[in-house]
Amino acid sequence: MAALICGSLAFDTIMTFDGRFAEQILPEQLHILNVSFLVPTLRRDFGGCAGNIAYSLKLLGGNPLPMAMLGADGGEYLARLQQLGVDTRFVGRVEDTYTAQAMIMTDRDNNQITAFHPGAMMQAHLHRIPPGAGAHVGIIAPDGREAMLQHAAQFVEAGIPFVFDPGQGLPMFDGADLHRFIEQASWIAVNDYEGKMLCDRTGWSLAEISHRVRGLIVTLGAQGCEIWEQGVRTHVPPVQPAQVVDPTGCGDAWRGGLLYGLEKGWTLARCAQLGNRLGALKIAQRGPQNYQLDFQPD
Repeated sequence: MAALICGSLAFDTIMTFDGRFAEQILPEQLHILNVSFLVPTLRRDFGGCAGNIAYSLKLLGGNPLPMAMLGADGGEYLARLQQLGVDTRFVGRVEDTYTAQAMIMTDRDNNQITAFHPGAMMQAHLHRIPPGAGAHVGIIAPDGREAMLQHAAQFVEAGIPFVFDPGQGLPMFDGADLHRFIEQASWIAVNDYEGKMLCDRTGWSLAEISHRVRGLIVTLGAQGCEIWEQGVRTHVPPVQPAQVVDPTGCGDAWRGGLLYGLEKGWTLARCAQLGNRLGALKIAQRGPQNYQLDFQPD
């Protein structure tokens, strides 16, 4: 069976700042902020949450079905997905706009500043999840606002359990929206910052949210992750990477492991362990889709 991945396809322009953002930004001067960062290294990569998750899942031997929109400049990305053996039946094109673009700057402490142009992603709602999509599981990753709302409802109509992964799109939704997503989802995946925002906007604690879904995962970066099931928290320790090079796409690599495990019927703890291994592999390579497996997932 396949995993239907609703989210963005984007080109990532990744830059490295040798210093620390905290040393360049003066808190008392935030009202007249005017900063410039010298970035001696710059690279352009294939990215976007749907693309990154699909890459991770395909590496593991899964069958990703990305549902996303490319722009007029997206031919290269479409060809790459097809070369990887990814089924692109749900990848569309919008000819009068650019593919989504992310400009990501990382400092020496792996803090990041990102500027994002949504482009064709804003038309992602034009795709509908058909009842016969052939997917065993799905995920709502960051995408256009209307696409995230509509695809969640369509997953329910199609009877496909899904992960709600709001990511950087979480600020687009108020408490009522998030209550509805939680009611529709089977699992929720957030990082620790997003977890705090989710609790603040819903008025529910992590324990309370976990009673409304099959499982809630909070990734903690270098500290691993925690899973919540029916109000019970379990910490899953991290996997130490060979080196720390670039955090871009680590969360998406993790989510590929999650979907793989869910397709296999694994426990959430086992899914999280695989996700941690993938995150450790990804962070040791530059770019979100340039790492390879050094283990067998089963």
